This record gives sequence, structure tokens and C-alpha cells, in this order.
Amino acid sequence: METGALAQYIARLTLEKKADDVTIMDLRKLTTMTDYFVICSGDSEVQTKAINDHIHEELRKEKIKIYHTDDKSFEWIVLDLVDIVVHIFKPEVRQFYALEKLWGDAKVVDLKNEN
Repeated sequence: METGALAQYIARLTLEKKADDVTIMDLRKLTTMTDYFVICSGDSEVQTKAINDHIHEELRKEKIKIYHTDDKSFEWIVLDLVDIVVHIFKPEVRQFYALEKLWGDAKVVDLKNEN
């Protein structure tokens, strides 16, 4: 699957678990670190964990490898797929770290939950 399409797919997976403020940031012109960030928020640690687990389950079915997961705190979970880095935040932690402002020059796509 092409990287941009995979970022869209992962973003839709977060919406399936009712994630809020889902954003895809295209970083390809800004850094060689990664191509995309997928950023979302969950209202509770239970929800951030559910989003994380759902992404893992669905990507495993598609045989897409997550190279590293940092889920020691369910306030901010990071999934590293190399070309895509997924950030699952509780809202107050997301606001504090403000990745969207830090990478403010990135092209941004916001997704809305249709439900």
C-alpha cells in the first residue's frame, strides 16, 4: 500500500474507535525522519488504548509491520511504521506538546468522524 494511502487508512481506523481531532500531516518536504504523522486524541486512557489496539489488530491482518510502539503511558502512545508515525494523545497532552504547531509548515488534512 502506498504511504499516503496507508496514512489515510490508519486515520480511518482511529475514527472507528471514535478518536477526536484526527489529523494527517505530510512531512515529506520538511524532514527525512518520516513521511507522515497521523495524530488523534482519545478522551481517556481506556480510549487511547482501544485506538492503539485496534490499529495493531487491523494492520496485523493486512501484514503491515509496526516497528516500534511506545505505550508505557496511555496519555501519549506512539506507533512507528518508519514512513508513518502515529501519535495517540489525551487532549491535554496533545495541547501541551503541540506537534501541529511544531511542524506548522506541514500540509495538513483533518478528518472528521462521520458517525
